Amino acid sequence: IEATSCGGVVIYRGKILALYKSYKNRYEAGAAKGTVEPGETHIQTALREVQEESGVKATVVKYIQEHYNFTVPEDIVTKEVHWYLMTADNYHSRLREKSFCGFRVLQFHEIYHLLRFSNEKQIVEKAYQEYLELRSQGLWGKQRRD
Repeated sequence: IEATSCGGVVIYRGKILALYKSYKNRYEAGAAKGTVEPGETHIQTALREVQEESGVKATVVKYIQEHYNFTVPEDIVTKEVHWYLMTADNYHSRLREKSFCGFRVLQFHEIYHLLRFSNEKQIVEKAYQEYLELRSQGLWGKQRRD
């Protein structure tokens, strides 16, 4: 099975936007992502998914990573996921996606322990490291605004 999705790790003032789902009576965090619609670029999909799921109007800073596999009981899914590091001017928003039960902005170490899947942990860690590098170079916040 093959699938393509795009999403964004949104960082504002050093904190990461986390969307919550309830799974087996426990909360799990994740980043916004979803399926590419006909005629959309990967960046357009990522921005749309962040806004649809969280209400946050984000800006892409940098491309992060793509591609991972996962297994479901009946098959192996090759999922191409294009992730982007994003920023926002604020987190004034409202939850829009019904599959999520809430959202918060968290420090890296807080969200890391709430992520269920190792590939999500790797993406968020990579995005946060990119953020720290840009910030240490004085480049965070000076990226192009689309």
